[in-house]
Amino acid sequence: MAYFAVLQFLWLSASICAISALNSDGRTLLSLLRHWTLIPPLIKSSWNASHSTPCSSWVGVQCDRNNQFVVSLNLSGYGISDHLGPEISHLNYLRTIDLSMNRFSGPIPSELGNSSLLEYLDLSVNNFTGQIPESLGNLNSLSYMSLYRNSLTDIIPESLFTIPHLQTIYLHNNGLTGTIPSNVGNMSDIKILWLYGNQLSGTILPSIGNCTSLQEIYLNENQLVGSLPESLDYLEHLAYFDVSSNMLEGSIPFVSGNCKEMNTMVFSFNNFTGSIPPAFGNCSSLTAFAAVSCALSGPIPSSFGQLSWLTILYLSVNHLSGKIPPELGNCKSLVDLRIDENQLEGEIPSEIAMLSQLQSLFLFTNNLTGEIPLGIWKIQSLQYLLLYKNNLTGELPIEITELKQLRNLSLFENHFTGVIPQGLGINSSLVQVDLTDNLFTGPIPPNLCFGNQLRTLNLGLNDFLGSIPPSLGNCSTLTRLILKKNHLTGVIPIFF
Repeated sequence: MAYFAVLQFLWLSASICAISALNSDGRTLLSLLRHWTLIPPLIKSSWNASHSTPCSSWVGVQCDRNNQFVVSLNLSGYGISDHLGPEISHLNYLRTIDLSMNRFSGPIPSELGNSSLLEYLDLSVNNFTGQIPESLGNLNSLSYMSLYRNSLTDIIPESLFTIPHLQTIYLHNNGLTGTIPSNVGNMSDIKILWLYGNQLSGTILPSIGNCTSLQEIYLNENQLVGSLPESLDYLEHLAYFDVSSNMLEGSIPFVSGNCKEMNTMVFSFNNFTGSIPPAFGNCSSLTAFAAVSCALSGPIPSSFGQLSWLTILYLSVNHLSGKIPPELGNCKSLVDLRIDENQLEGEIPSEIAMLSQLQSLFLFTNNLTGEIPLGIWKIQSLQYLLLYKNNLTGELPIEITELKQLRNLSLFENHFTGVIPQGLGINSSLVQVDLTDNLFTGPIPPNLCFGNQLRTLNLGLNDFLGSIPPSLGNCSTLTRLILKKNHLTGVIPIFF
């Protein structure tokens, strides 16, 4: 380490001897190097003090048309460590700074607020600590600010939200505290606001509805309280909205259906009350809707059936009641449907079989009755079928043996009867099969571990007959096997 320090000293000493040939921007850049513990080889070889200007071949440096002044410094991903010196503010014509994905530490220099022409600032994915400097609010030309994934603390300065043309703010994944600045409604040009993964508290102010250019709001994983403001209905261009994992309550807004550009909405893990607004059916561009563990009640709106682009619908762990709307069968793009742990009743609509791209169907822990519609067993993309803890009846059809993608078949605690098709497992790579506590009879299918991926096989509390298939002895991945309380005969296989 001492040897390296001597080499670095000699290199800097040599640079000082030739530094008089450099213009002021070049001298400023070399001055920044003195704060860095490790100087990346590409920078060391190209930042040459004998040059008259850094504009010709210096790595990460771009200049104006006349090659006089540095207008862009992009050293993203070079592995630079240690501090960012205050000298950076001496680059008077700088418009772009991208120092992301390095190992900078220490505070963000407050002098950076003097870079009056700066339009783009990216210091994300580093180890910066301390407060966000209040002085950054002086960057009146700034349109893009990214400080995410650092270790920044304390409040978000209100001065940031006074920058007149700021369009993008990424402050997520830090340790920021306090409230969302009260002047958030003054940001007339803001399009992207990512504040998730901090420790922000307080409420979401109604004035956020004044930010009519907003397209993306990510406020999840904080400690926000209170109700969602009704003014969110005013945000006609909103496409991504996530407030999950907070302590929000009250009813869900967006009752006007003024959401034509909405793509993703996530409300999960809050304490909302009331029902799901039917107006969500007007969000014609919606591809993902998640409201897991939100204490929502009432029926599932049939208007969801109008969402032809919907691929994900998560409504698990609520108090939803009534029947599953057959209109969901119109959501032809649906890949993942999860309405488990609610109070749904009635039969599974046969229209669900129209979801030809469906991969996951989670309807467990409800009060569903009747048989599984035959068409569901013909959805070739199906991988996860979890219908346990209902009052379902009927037999498993031969079509189940053709589900080549099936990985998890969990039907326990129902009233299924009959013999399981003996070909189950031949065409698929089953990982989990749980048919516990039903009325199945006949022999255990011999090919359940045909794909040699089976980890869990639970067939207890049924009326299975015959012997334990010797083929289970070839199942090297099996970690859990339960066959208790059946009518099995014969010897215990030696492979146990």
